[in-house]
Amino acid sequence: MFIKILKSKLQGLTVTSKNLYYTGSIKLDKNFLELANIQPYEIVLVVNFSNGERFETYVIPAKK
Repeated sequence: MFIKILKSKLQGLTVTSKNLYYTGSIKLDKNFLELANIQPYEIVLVVNFSNGERFETYVIPAKK
């Protein structure tokens, strides 16, 4: 049996860009990934606190 637990949490981040024609991943700054101990291509839960929408996707390190 597998149980999902919270490993780390990033809170209060703001979306800085979007691509309406591509869904499937989220880019995060490498500094955030290191601080939260999130590995590239790890599955994450994204929550929109404005409307309660949630979705799972994977993380790609953003290029600076």
